[in-house]
Amino acid sequence: MVIDPERDCTRKRKRQGALSAVGLTIAVAMVGALAAFTGSVAVAQETEVAAPHAIAGAVAPVLKIDTGDTAWVLTSTALVLAMTMPGLALFYGGLVRSKNILGTIMQSIVVLCLVSLIWILVGYSLAFGPDKGGLIGGLEWVGLSGVGSEPHPTYGPTIPHQVFMLFQLMFAAITPALITGAVAERMKFSALLLFAALWSVLIYSPVAHWIWGGGWLGKMGALDFAGGAVVHISSGVSALVCAIVMGKRKGHGADYMAPHNLPFTLLGTGLLWFGWFGFNAGSALGANGVAGGAFLATHAAAATAALVWMAVEWVHRGKPTVLGVASGAVAGLATVTPASGFIGPFSAIVIGGFAGILCYFAVVWKGRMGYDDSLDVVGIHGMGGVFGILATGLFASKAINAAGADGLFFGNAGQFGIQALIVCAVALFSLIGTWIILKAVNAAVGLRVSPEDESTGLDLSQHNERAYS
Repeated sequence: MVIDPERDCTRKRKRQGALSAVGLTIAVAMVGALAAFTGSVAVAQETEVAAPHAIAGAVAPVLKIDTGDTAWVLTSTALVLAMTMPGLALFYGGLVRSKNILGTIMQSIVVLCLVSLIWILVGYSLAFGPDKGGLIGGLEWVGLSGVGSEPHPTYGPTIPHQVFMLFQLMFAAITPALITGAVAERMKFSALLLFAALWSVLIYSPVAHWIWGGGWLGKMGALDFAGGAVVHISSGVSALVCAIVMGKRKGHGADYMAPHNLPFTLLGTGLLWFGWFGFNAGSALGANGVAGGAFLATHAAAATAALVWMAVEWVHRGKPTVLGVASGAVAGLATVTPASGFIGPFSAIVIGGFAGILCYFAVVWKGRMGYDDSLDVVGIHGMGGVFGILATGLFASKAINAAGADGLFFGNAGQFGIQALIVCAVALFSLIGTWIILKAVNAAVGLRVSPEDESTGLDLSQHNERAYS
């Protein structure tokens, strides 16, 4: 390919200008957060709010650090980190074409770094800070003011408050990283940075507060053990909006767009599965029986969903595929997430079985719906999150976790209604909020690379690198 030096120089100047604008935006946000920090109360009030994850409704805790619980949550934090990098990076990287693998992996790494800083500066305070009207957390904990080594009476009474914050940081980081799969191979890197920063603050933090931080859904008795709504519905619905607004990839439906490296995807699947034990079992916030039950439910659902997806694909398409098994396993993991700490192994198997069927057909029907969700975020995480939240309202049992609630199948029909409300509220908020953010980002830096850069590939056009020589 012959490159016009003058045109190439012009493109470089445009990209540098866009990145400068994004950098300035992020810098201003950070300065604003630090200014709020210096003006906030020196010692935040440790206001007790509704408990997140498995500890909602627990009795008054003993504020004493347990080294076993602390070690398990720290380990789980590292496991969830491995889900984003290298797990998700390899899973997504193997699914794109070879000219886009570095750009795709780069998105997971940079989102992890960017959201980590945002979470420390302001995100954690908005999500888990003292409740303000059931809608958002206050700014008392901006810059982690008042978030120290002592336990919080609600957020893990046997672990340091900072350990709980770190564990939640990994959830906040992987959620926008999941969305990148829907816009793979065509989104500007500068647009991605700005979108991830805004989405983390404006969508993720409020939703996390509603359910886990003492917000209105948590007060109603919402059950979401480890992120079916907070992580998977929010990212899945947002991915759908992104795919529609961004439009289809150049050549979609005509060019060959098969995954270029399925071994990478399978390796990423293994790392996601491995890390998901921290994602779900770590949400018990202690080395206890609830963690053990969540660990078992996670594995049972993933194994079942992988086999069911394989079987359905075998019947539907005539051949079982490696990609199908990998997709089924991730679908099972995503679907069981909200229920994992409230159900027994048989319920997990049932949930995994339905996940394999529903998520498979959600992916198949994507083509009929006419949108280009590059890496099936909507079909796997969106559908999995919706069904998982509803299934929690069916299968949850206080016999498994006394801090939870009984579902419809255990005599509590009202819980299913609450779970349905979660789906509607989170989906609607994510849909509208993501659309607004995309419009703002498009106006600021533009969302999509040029057709020429898309043909060249993100690796060269966005980062001037090649994955393969």
